[in-house]
This record gives sequence, C-alpha cells and structure tokens, in this order.
Amino acid sequence: MEALIPVINKLQDVFNTVGADIIQLPQIAVVGTQSSGKSSVLESLVGRDLLPRGTGIVTRRPLILQLVHVDPEDHRKTSDENDTNAWKNGRLYKGVDGEEWGKFLHTKNRIYTDFDEIRHEIEAETERISGNNKGISDEPIHLKIFSPHVVNLTLVDLPGITKVPVGDQPKDIEIQIRELILKYISNPNCIILAVTAANTDMATSEALKVAREVDPDGRRTLAVVTKLDLMDAGTDAMDVLMGRVIPVKLGLIGVVNRSQLDINNKKSVADANRDEHAFLQKKYPSLANRNGTKYLARTLNRLLMHHIRDCLPELKTRINVLAAQYQSLLSSYGEPVEDKSATLLQLITKFAAEYCNTIEGTAKYIETAELCGGARICYIFHETFGRTLESVDPLGGLTTIDVLTAIRNATGPRPALFVPEVSFELLVKRQVKRLEEPSLRCVELVHEEMQRIIQHCSNYSTQELLRFPKLHDAIVEVVTSLLRKRLPVTNEMVHNLVAIELAYINTKHPDFADACGLMNNNIEEQRRNRMRELPSAVPRDKSIKGPGGPSLSPSDQPQAEADTLKAAGALGDQEAGTGNWRGMLKKGEDGQADDKSKQQVPLPASPQKGHAVNLLDVPVPVARKLSAREQRDCEVIERLIKSYFLIVRKNIQDSVPKAVMHFLVNHVKDSLQSELVGQLYKPALLDDLLTESEDMAQRRNEAADMLKALQKASHVIAEIRETHLW
Repeated sequence: MEALIPVINKLQDVFNTVGADIIQLPQIAVVGTQSSGKSSVLESLVGRDLLPRGTGIVTRRPLILQLVHVDPEDHRKTSDENDTNAWKNGRLYKGVDGEEWGKFLHTKNRIYTDFDEIRHEIEAETERISGNNKGISDEPIHLKIFSPHVVNLTLVDLPGITKVPVGDQPKDIEIQIRELILKYISNPNCIILAVTAANTDMATSEALKVAREVDPDGRRTLAVVTKLDLMDAGTDAMDVLMGRVIPVKLGLIGVVNRSQLDINNKKSVADANRDEHAFLQKKYPSLANRNGTKYLARTLNRLLMHHIRDCLPELKTRINVLAAQYQSLLSSYGEPVEDKSATLLQLITKFAAEYCNTIEGTAKYIETAELCGGARICYIFHETFGRTLESVDPLGGLTTIDVLTAIRNATGPRPALFVPEVSFELLVKRQVKRLEEPSLRCVELVHEEMQRIIQHCSNYSTQELLRFPKLHDAIVEVVTSLLRKRLPVTNEMVHNLVAIELAYINTKHPDFADACGLMNNNIEEQRRNRMRELPSAVPRDKSIKGPGGPSLSPSDQPQAEADTLKAAGALGDQEAGTGNWRGMLKKGEDGQADDKSKQQVPLPASPQKGHAVNLLDVPVPVARKLSAREQRDCEVIERLIKSYFLIVRKNIQDSVPKAVMHFLVNHVKDSLQSELVGQLYKPALLDDLLTESEDMAQRRNEAADMLKALQKASHVIAEIRETHLW
C-alpha cells in the first residue's frame, strides 16, 4: 500500500508536463484564513524551513508540494520510483550532497539542496506571475521534496481566505481567493485540511465553512487546530480537540507552530517539534499521543493512502476512456503530409467515393436525424413531386362558362352541329402546361439536395478535408460548378418533356380510348334517365331537344337556345340580340304569345351595337342557366380533358424523375471524380491546396502530448499489483 502515493506523484508529474486538469488526482489541500498557520503546518510536516513566511498575505499562488520518502542509504533509488526521466536523473543524483533535496517543475532538472534557495525560488516565481504587491494567481508552483524524514504525501498550499483588499489586490480579492480554493477542494479526490487558529472561536472558522460547502458529509475533511500555545490564560482547547464544539468525522488534530520570533531566531523545526511534544504532554497529557505534527503526518499519510485506494479503479477507467478519445481525435487530425500529390489524389478520390456512396445510401456515416442524400432525392421524387402533381386539379382554373366560351369560339361564325375538337385540344394543352412548374421545382429541389450532400460529406465522412480549408473550398467550388452546369441541361429536358406532351394530343391513346368508351356509355345512360323523367313535367318541344346526340336537326338548335333564353330572363346584349332573332323566327311558327312577351323585354338595347361589341369583350354572365345541350357539351369536354390530363400527368410523374436522374444525378456521379482530378490535380496548386489551417498542427501536437501522457499514466497504474490495493 505504501507504493500508492509514489504512483499518484508519478501521475502528477506526467500530467504536469502537459498542463492537464482533466484528471482529478488524489491530493491534500490546505485551507484556512490568512495567517492561521497553514504554511507553518506544511513546514513542520516537511521538517525544514522552505516556505515564505511572514505577516499578511504571503502565499499568493497555489503550491503543489510532493513529499517523497527516500532511503537514507541510497537516495538515488527515488529516481526509479518517482521520476519520469529516470536515467537522466539517475546520473544527476550521483552528484547530490546531503540526504535531502528539492526540485521545481519550472526549473526542470536543477537540484536544490539548500532550503533557503528553495524559499527564495518560491518567492521569485510568485512575484514573476503575481507581481510584488499582494496580487494573487491561480497558476500553481510544483515543488518536490526528497527526504528520509518525511512520509509520502501530496499537499497543496493555498492562499489564505481574506476579506479586505490590500496593496494591488483587486476589489473582488475575496471572491478570487474563494474561487481558487473551491477549484482545488471541489475535486472529489481531494482531502481538505481545514486549518483554524485555537485563539479564535471554532464556530467562526471560514475553513470549516468552505469545506462544508463541497463536503457536506465531512468524509474528506480533517480539521487542524494551530496556535494552541497562544490561547488566553485560563482557557484551553480540550472541548475543541475532543470534538465537542464542532464534530469533524475524520477528527481534529492540535499542533503548536513556531512563532515569528522563533523563525527570526532560526529555531529549527526539529527543536520546535520537541517543544511541541513537551507542551502537549504538559497541557493535554491525555490527548498528547493523538495530537502534534508527527501524528498529523501519519494520519494524513493513512488518509491519503486509503483515499487513493478508493479512487484508483475509477481513475484507471477514466484514464483509459480519455486515452481512447484522444487517440480518435489524433487520428482525425491525420499525419503531417509528406507526399503531397498522393495525399491530394487520395483525398479527392475519397471525397468523390463518399459523395457517390451518400447518394447510393452506402456511406459509412448514416444520418439518423433527417433524410439525406439518395433517400432525400427519393422522397422529393415520390412524396414532394408526386403529391404536388396529384394535388393539381385536372380542371383547375376552368369554369363551365370558360369551357362553353371555348366551344363557341372554336366554331367561328357558324353554329356547330358537333362539339368542335379544336376546343378540347386548346383546353387540354392549357391544363397540361400547368404541370411544367412543379416539374421544374422538382429539379430545383434535387439540385439543392446535391449541394447539401457536399457539406454532409465534408462534415462527417471526410474529416481530413477540414485539415485543409483551401482544398475543401476548392472541392466545394468544383462540385458546385458541375451541378450549376448540369442544371440548365436538366431544366431543358424537363421543359421538353412537357413540350412533347403539348406537341401532339394523342386521342388514340389506349387509356384515353377506354375512358371515352366508358364515358359514352355513362352519357347514354344519363340521357335515357332524363328521357324517362322529362315528359311528365316539360312540354313536348323542350323534351325533344334535351340531351340528344348529333341527330338533332338544324332547326332544333335555335329553338333550344331560344328556350334557354326564356328560362334565364333578361341577359346581356349578346344573348338578348341573338336570342330575340332566333326566338322570333321559331315563335312565329308555334304562336306562343306569353313567350313572345317575355322575349321582347330586352328590345330597347340596340341589337346591332350589342352584337358588334359584346361578342368580343363581354363575358357570358355566370348566373345564366345552361341549356341541356350546352350542359352536355361542357360535360363531354370536361370529362375528356380530365381523362387525357390524368394520362399526361402519369407520364410526367414517371418521366421527370428519370430525366433528373439521368441528366443531373447520374451524370454528376459519373463525372465527379474526373472533374475534380482535372480541375485540382495540378502541380502548381499542390502546395496551396494542402496548406493546413494554422491551429491544426498545434492541436495535433497537443493531442499527441496528451495521448502520450495518458498512455504513460495508464502504464504507471498498470504496474501496481493487485496486492497493493488491499
């Protein structure tokens, strides 16, 4: 078990070299108010004068003090146990005179045998960072003391808790010191040594208060009561040391330090320890063996070892996890480039392959948050584009009156016996043209997704590209330009697909012929139904001219229109003019006086003027009731338009995705690599494209150092035998 503390010291050395705070190592932090005797306690544990002492704030930077016990016969063996550069220090230690010496991390391999020198170095190093007028810093000083008179311990001496700023100290000095202390004692692997002076009330102890904040259960707090010899006459610390005032789970230990006069008179620590023992025997005989500096050192050693034993398994796991993380991080940064042309070709090929794989769906990195690549293109084709086409109404934007007007316009000056085919063709072309816009939008969406795949590949699949920002930008530029080049070609093809459908209306299409046949049967059936219903309610002449076929005589048509006009009442000039003329002819034969009076209502308008102007400009009023013949004609045209539109929509829905795949997606997939190589694989561009980003080399070195430290730490922990743990 004695081997555990040197192991932690080794780990501390390993991580100090890379300045890592990521691993929380077990250690003992000394906390207390200013001038409560923290540094004196540490000095008495070391047994030598090595820390700056005095009144006011003296400790202004954290001091990480590693005490290493060495065998007095052969102190050089410590080089094997406690130092990372064993062979170097093995040679250096041969020249060390004396049995105790110290080493600072910031002075590398320099050995200090004079402890006054160590104190001066601490003062100089403190002033170098914190200034020379009471300022503080959170950057620690690392000091190692090798001695046969110490037990293995790792201690952290922290600045004392203070309330009022002095000298150059900022106004928030109290908060700064508090945060600095909490930074160390918040580590769950840290034992807190709460130092309180005996001549103050324990209930006002700042050290215990701060310790309780981070360790409410008191599992890792040990209280030390200093200045037992300075208590008022007639008072003693018996109740405090017995734990009756404030109980502390790990115990309270009383110590007597040297006074400032003793220090000025160069009283040795050994003499001070002797005097302390005599004082305790005299004042607290029953507690003498459980107080004092020697007992404190042994207790700390025992606590630290048990604490390390408990922390070690978790520490081992954490080091292994971090090592794996840094290994993957380092591999993502890649190796420094040696053969530039090979690296460039490799990166281009890899990007092109990843781009194609993302479209095919065989990429290594599968996105789980959203659809991307080929899956999204498929979604655009069948969900977005498919649904948009299905939502297009075959008769959208066409009212019955529009259809009727188109039929009339197609007949010219002559009244038509049959529904003119030209009107069907014109109207169906107008409807088919509406499919062009969603088709071009589909091309645009696929183009956008092809652009997004570039970013997806560089983010997830080819992380090496992020090392070379210029190469990344160049690749993005080349692929974007290729996509931009293919966009007009694909749009042209999709435009042509719609134009092809418009160029020839194939009324002999098998599906269309079937639809027409079915429709004729339906119309015939409806006609029969109407014929059954009409005779009982309508005069005979109207029933004859109801829904009929092409067999109606020419004289029936004017009569049909005249009857429609009568039913609708007063209409626009156009309808009034033509209706009156036709109506008068027919009514002369039938002799229906009441019909004649109704027809003569609109006569005040000029027939000739109305005929000339309104035929061209005035639309047919929507409120007009259609005759059965007109209704039938409109119905026929509408059904034919719908039937033919559905056939064309089906064709477009099938052919547009195929055109987009051939002209855009597959073409880019096939020509991407050759395009990239042609544009970028040029000797003149090599150096420029493969310039690493400025911080990449630095990050790679940092990650490599950290990985090395973690591997070394893992190796150090692995050396401990299982028997050491128990």
